[in-house]
Amino acid sequence: MRKIVPVFILFILLISCQETTEQTISYEVLNERDRARLRDDLIKDRFENLLPKLMDDSGIDMWVVISREYNEDPVLKTMLPSEWLNARRRTILVFYRNAQTNTSERLAVARYNVGDNIKSAWDKEKEPNQWAALNRIIEERNPAKIGINSSTYFALADGLVKTDFEEFKASLSVANQKKLVSAEKLAIGWVETRTEKEMKLYKKLVKITHEIIDEAFSAKVITPGKTTTEDVVWWMRQKVTDLGLETWFHPTVDVQRNKEPLQSHIVSFSKGENEQVIMPQDLLHCDFGISYLGLNTDCQQHAYVLGEAEKEVPDFLVAAFSKGNKLQDILTSEMQTGKTGNQILATSLQKAKAVGLQPSIYSHPLGNFGHSAGTTIGMWDSQDGVPVNGDYPLHNNTVYAIELNVTVAVKEWQKDIRIMLEEAGYFGAGKHQFVNGRQEAIKPIKISY
Repeated sequence: MRKIVPVFILFILLISCQETTEQTISYEVLNERDRARLRDDLIKDRFENLLPKLMDDSGIDMWVVISREYNEDPVLKTMLPSEWLNARRRTILVFYRNAQTNTSERLAVARYNVGDNIKSAWDKEKEPNQWAALNRIIEERNPAKIGINSSTYFALADGLVKTDFEEFKASLSVANQKKLVSAEKLAIGWVETRTEKEMKLYKKLVKITHEIIDEAFSAKVITPGKTTTEDVVWWMRQKVTDLGLETWFHPTVDVQRNKEPLQSHIVSFSKGENEQVIMPQDLLHCDFGISYLGLNTDCQQHAYVLGEAEKEVPDFLVAAFSKGNKLQDILTSEMQTGKTGNQILATSLQKAKAVGLQPSIYSHPLGNFGHSAGTTIGMWDSQDGVPVNGDYPLHNNTVYAIELNVTVAVKEWQKDIRIMLEEAGYFGAGKHQFVNGRQEAIKPIKISY
């Protein structure tokens, strides 16, 4: 028996190693109760440690956020506790900051506490009129400025609807009406700024995004000659649902292949590509993002289906892909505190063209929303700059979808190809870093022929 046991153990170890190799990726997704606890902790941290600073920076000492059920201000949606999926009736939140005494108040002119972070300040039995109850809070604190969410150019800072604005304004004294100002800067700051706790979560969120793409772009999902691009798209959608997550946009998968002409930008960005059967030696590209715990990802990566005689991605595609990474490096090196999106765009394009690249840059803020608030660094159809939104300065502790492409002439395929990349990047302490790394090589899809 003493001679048999080591052989038996070796056999078990070999089987175990095989099972480990073949098992699917283990996604780190919290259950609903743990998600709720974490989300509430993140919101509490933002209220206590972020909001007072944002209010001081904006010069607004009272911020009034008003929404009605199912017609919520985007900002209010980011403030609701985990057990509130929507506002209730008309929900009015009042944030008051006294910088001189370094004190802050978070009040709800509503029938209920809004979770544990915002206390109800309205007793309807004593004061039936909700606007009158709000006025009492304002009069007692006598703020210098009353910020409301109105903005001409930043949609996420323009959440106060016409009816609520008119009723609110009509309820104010003439003196307080004159104190009304746009809370655009404050609202953008609230939406764009990421806390240290949120960034720990963000890294995990981007990792999950990468893992789903890795699984989608594999022989487990793709059978050349049979699987279509739409099959992969719907596999991704189903995978997200099975994990208990959501997508904030419908993913896409497209193909570039030998001798077929490169589609125009308008076709690519209108998601107008037709469904195609995936074949050997196809260059695949996906655009995919998920939502989790109030944050969003946005990612574009490439894969290549190895042909029967191929063991690795062809050198000419490797070289083309490296130009995409080069453009990322140029763009992210130009990201500096206080520079506007238009300034970053102009210098990045200039430097990219100077080293022989054919670039297109269209990076956007990422966070509570997929296309979030903050500075816009180009649009695919606005490479000369974006008015107003592109003039907003870059701030620390913000996340961006580093989205761009480079067109490369490939003589082996007798055509141009487009390397389209997008990764979540964090800008903090005056420098950029990718949240969970970036794709630095085309994924090879190995098929058993």
